[in-house]
Amino acid sequence: MSKEGAAVEAFENLKRLIASAEEDIQKAEGGNKAAGTRVRSAMQQIKNAAQDVRKQVLEIRSAQA
Repeated sequence: MSKEGAAVEAFENLKRLIASAEEDIQKAEGGNKAAGTRVRSAMQQIKNAAQDVRKQVLEIRSAQA
């Protein structure tokens, strides 16, 4: 897989994680404590996925230089 393909794949993964957290965020706002715990866990995964996207984009930039 090319570096560009890896970046797109990492970004798609990030989008999936964000979409999957949406329902729990709404439940957490309604006072559901278990949903709040799931949201915090999802946010950690989102943070890691965003870092992966950043890494992939930097690799593309370095390869082009």
